[in-house]
Amino acid sequence: MRVYVYRLVLDEESTQDIVQESMLEMFKILGKLKKVEMFWSWLYGIALNKVHRHYRDQRHYRQRPGAESGYGSGQEGEQEGIEKILSRELRQIVSTAMGQIKTEHRAILTMRCYDEMAYSEIAESMGCSEFAAKMLFLRAKRSLQRQLSRQGLGKGTLLTALVLFGKMTAPSEAAAAKVTVTAGSLKVGAATSAAVMASSKAVILPLAAAGAIGVGAIVATSGPEGSTAAPAEREVRISQTADVATEANKTIDEYWYYYPSKADGAVMMRLMEGRRCTVRQNESGNYYFDKRDNNIYIENYRPWNEDLGVWRLPTDSLKMREFITQIEGRGYETEYVPAKGDGLLVIARRDTEGKGGHLKTTYQYNVLDEEYFRYNLPASATIIDNRDAMHKRGWTYFRISGQVDGQEVRGTGRIPFVYAASQQHWPWIKVRIGGEEFIDKDFRGLGRPWMGLHTIDIVRRDAAEKEIPFETALRAGDSKGQVILAKGTGKSIYTIDMEKDIVERIVLTGDREGQLEFDYLQEIGGERSEFAEPRGRYRTKRVSSILEAE
Repeated sequence: MRVYVYRLVLDEESTQDIVQESMLEMFKILGKLKKVEMFWSWLYGIALNKVHRHYRDQRHYRQRPGAESGYGSGQEGEQEGIEKILSRELRQIVSTAMGQIKTEHRAILTMRCYDEMAYSEIAESMGCSEFAAKMLFLRAKRSLQRQLSRQGLGKGTLLTALVLFGKMTAPSEAAAAKVTVTAGSLKVGAATSAAVMASSKAVILPLAAAGAIGVGAIVATSGPEGSTAAPAEREVRISQTADVATEANKTIDEYWYYYPSKADGAVMMRLMEGRRCTVRQNESGNYYFDKRDNNIYIENYRPWNEDLGVWRLPTDSLKMREFITQIEGRGYETEYVPAKGDGLLVIARRDTEGKGGHLKTTYQYNVLDEEYFRYNLPASATIIDNRDAMHKRGWTYFRISGQVDGQEVRGTGRIPFVYAASQQHWPWIKVRIGGEEFIDKDFRGLGRPWMGLHTIDIVRRDAAEKEIPFETALRAGDSKGQVILAKGTGKSIYTIDMEKDIVERIVLTGDREGQLEFDYLQEIGGERSEFAEPRGRYRTKRVSSILEAE
């Protein structure tokens, strides 16, 4: 049980807590076990539920050990043999790749590859059909292979990586020596493979048929990952479709909004702006494809509206819509979509006359795993990477300096730039104002580029949620934007580097006087002591409370 849980959470302290909670739960409900032969799959199901609850309770849950750490941190004697066998670099690659895939994927890989459980047992443990278990296993393999490929390992390394991960997470050298993964255990059958191949086009197919089908329901070829429903039972609802025939001569802009977790969290976008260009962002980067010169540009920044209007989202509440409309004096083009459930995808379109609407909605589809949401543009295109060092890394540390109301301000923090980096390098900030220290992990009132919107939009939307009036300007002659928040007689003036997508400076005037400067590290060396991550419970007082005009 300890080995199983550790392979899911990759953290020794969390493993101990979850195993203890699972065993206590097991004793409480042992009388409900109807089939004795299904004990282990039943117990694994309890543990998996505890893991999910653990992640929900701890917002920033991926605090994983480094590659040099094995199962049971502190068992250096038992791991000594493994340390000699596996190179540090290869262990780092495998550890990183496994840490980036979903918990359900690690769970099913563990049950199938290391515990050699039958699909019927896995289905019992995960509360789904046997076919759904096979589908999930195949998706888990594909997800892990993608992560390995990003780390520079080819397609033929999946089996080797699974064996190495099994050895790295074994409780002892003797147990590690017994870890094997056969090629046969990775097979799921031709029917399942065909279903998964078909499902990779399941979301895109309704778009091509939208004009002919009109309002109604389409049965998809597969369900979303994590669903307990059989694949053929899932429905994709089309709330409104465009008449392709009547709009054939118009330039159509199409916008995809995908929320990986929940609608008030991160949002990834795919923008198909007519025939000139395509903008895509996923969990790893921001891309701009210019069809005129056949170049793909990888940028530091998320897209922003050319007219500096606030970026609206389909899930925005009526209150926020009305407030932004009052500030900007323009209406809202896309109809409201309820912000319920995980994995929400909304597809909207707008023509050259500004008309458009909500085209399609589906829930709980792992869109970021599908090819059409990743960057699969023409192989003939030239890739031009314009990112600086910290954006290529995906995260960085920063320093804060300045003064507020005559008191010196000093602080440090960490900021991820992309959603993928936020899972391991989550944001935090420590600020000392005079003799008082604030520790915050929420980042409200600051830029949160990993959430999928440009910093200038995040700052303004944070203000709109609190109904704080704001003004926006772009300074002439440079790439700096300014957002001025006004509350009462006080103002907070944000200076934002539009191309680096970061807050550079905050000036406070009126009731509260001061200035804060932000310095972001392009290169990271040995600054570990200065940027030591906060431990234990964070104080509840938000740093943003000192940044707003109150």
